[in-house]
Amino acid sequence: MQERLNEEIQERHEADSTEANSARPHGSRVMRALYLTVGFAALILGVVGIVVPVLPTTPFVLLAAACFARSSKRFHDKLLANPIAGPIIREWIEHRSIPRRVKRWVYLLMALSFGGSILLMPSALYQVMLAVLGVILVAFIWRIPVRDIDTSA
Repeated sequence: MQERLNEEIQERHEADSTEANSARPHGSRVMRALYLTVGFAALILGVVGIVVPVLPTTPFVLLAAACFARSSKRFHDKLLANPIAGPIIREWIEHRSIPRRVKRWVYLLMALSFGGSILLMPSALYQVMLAVLGVILVAFIWRIPVRDIDTSA
């Protein structure tokens, strides 16, 4: 019985992965325009999040990919073809996880950006606020599943 349940879960996961990998634009022009606008806004916020320590990058890039999948196959494909964001997005779509090396980079960059920002803040209140935000963000990222990628293939 457990084997059958595992097979059903695997079949659902494969169906979800296939469905998620295919960019299917929405039928309504208005909704496509709305998705495209939200996608670009999310992508811009993701890029800004690279340099602003409190603003996370990855969730905004994933949101942009989801919006582009519903609005524009061209922009969705361009985002997936990006050498930096593409593999992370595909990993999330296919396995709902991030590679261990990416997670390590996230922790390092967060420590550098939050640490630098905390040192530059003149007020102890702001320093504490940044530290609390950093701890919350670390806890959020820690909960994201990790998948070790097989490099022998």
